[in-house]
Amino acid sequence: MTTASPAAPSPAGGIRVLVVDDSAVVRGLVTRWIKEEPGFELAGVATNGKEAVTLAGTLKPDVMILDVEMPELDGVGAIPKVLAAAPGVRILMASTLTQRNAEITLRCLSLGAADYVPKPETGRIAAAADFRRDLVARVRALGQRRRPGAPPPRPSAYAPSPAGAAPAPARAVAAPLPGAPGKLRPGLRKPADVLVIGCSTGGPQALNKVIAAIGPRVRVPVLIVQHMPAMFTAILAEHLGKLSRAPVMEAKDGMPVRPGSIYVAPGDFHMRLQRRHGALVAALDQGPAVNFCRPAVDPLFQSAAEIFGPGVLGAVLTGMGADGRRGAEAIVERGGAVIAQDEATSVVWGMPGAVTTAGLVCAVKPIDEIGRSLLAYAEGRTL
Repeated sequence: MTTASPAAPSPAGGIRVLVVDDSAVVRGLVTRWIKEEPGFELAGVATNGKEAVTLAGTLKPDVMILDVEMPELDGVGAIPKVLAAAPGVRILMASTLTQRNAEITLRCLSLGAADYVPKPETGRIAAAADFRRDLVARVRALGQRRRPGAPPPRPSAYAPSPAGAAPAPARAVAAPLPGAPGKLRPGLRKPADVLVIGCSTGGPQALNKVIAAIGPRVRVPVLIVQHMPAMFTAILAEHLGKLSRAPVMEAKDGMPVRPGSIYVAPGDFHMRLQRRHGALVAALDQGPAVNFCRPAVDPLFQSAAEIFGPGVLGAVLTGMGADGRRGAEAIVERGGAVIAQDEATSVVWGMPGAVTTAGLVCAVKPIDEIGRSLLAYAEGRTL
């Protein structure tokens, strides 16, 4: 039985959210949070994917929170039907941290889901303040993407800092102004020595296109920070390896970094480049969160700039917040170059918007062109 009916729009025109989960406990908590959150409106509630499709077509929500595993029709089966019934809805997958669900979630993202949030087990969800914080932040980011004009939310950390450690302080960053890029910088003056990529919300989908384009042809090491929890990053690396036809692996501390290979930062670890005994390696640590995230983009970008200077080529893809901005500054200050994904093809134009409006990029490209652009700049060519 369908458990929701259309709701009247709120006077403020809040972000309308449809909650879909077969657990009564989860549904009850999440719907309460949505009702309590300023700027949100509960559009409806469903208990399975079949109901979600019907209600999506009737209610036309801005955001749907969709469980992965449900009776009758699961999240994987529901996504294409939901998008057909309500083409503008942004789907946020809610997935427990298991290997099977990580694999299913990445498949959901490839089918058109916009983002996901790690969900605690039902018995612990009521006490999981970080889950509520992450859920609200992602719903707001996705809803504001459909309703432009509101300031972007700060990113939420998939992985908490060590006990007693506070997030590293961040310099104030002005909210990016959509459609107002800063002055473009020149590209690399020499072929690249390393390629570093940072992304968050919508990143797996963006990485699929970029890595599929550059994988067979890239001749330098490629290092990726995608804001993701542990377990998900290993599945992501495996998935990207199938697309790239190049070696792709989740990085380990001390792992040699070689040309033509692609390294993904593991969840809950910052990844940096280091020289150890003359060899270039990936260095991992669980220091304080940076920009509320671990892994974070800034540490990777900054370490690459310190080692390779004008030989660093960076790319900032879709994601909320401003992680990567300070790292992009370090790259540019040492003569390197940074490319950003454009607003139109970004799920959230927070991270790429921050580097673009700061005047730190040499190009702003749609996602379908970024792979080709990176190869050209890596070879010292311009477009």
